[in-house]
Amino acid sequence: MKCPYCGSKDSEVVETRDSEDLDTIRRRRTCTNCDKRFTTYERVENVNLVVIKKDGRREQFDRDKFKKGIIRACEKTKVPVEEVEKIVTEIERELRGADSLEIESKKIGQLVAARLKKLDKIAYIRFSSVFKRFVDIEDFEKEVKKLIN
Repeated sequence: MKCPYCGSKDSEVVETRDSEDLDTIRRRRTCTNCDKRFTTYERVENVNLVVIKKDGRREQFDRDKFKKGIIRACEKTKVPVEEVEKIVTEIERELRGADSLEIESKKIGQLVAARLKKLDKIAYIRFSSVFKRFVDIEDFEKEVKKLIN
């Protein structure tokens, strides 16, 4: 594992922990060159999921890109990063457990929207504005009215 501070390829594992969901192993490492500590995460490499975009293009599911989109919707809200990670893990598990390895982006967006709607209304509106491609203020207004009712 390459040290993020000095670039050395030599490190020692100091501590290993399983995550709560048992899908990830967290390892604390110490660089043998600069003695700084850093954390790595290890997860089982799964079969690749393919996302079918709205325009028909296909691309590999990218967990980091997926997570960044949710984090962006949750910025300046009270949603903790741990909750975002939980959403990402739950949805990814659900997608991998589905019958097909090809998933429409619309389905993924619906899963995220449903969870954010329960968690934080502002994050939900932010996410929906991108996911549903709001064009003007009337689109926001309609969605907010749905939330209020």
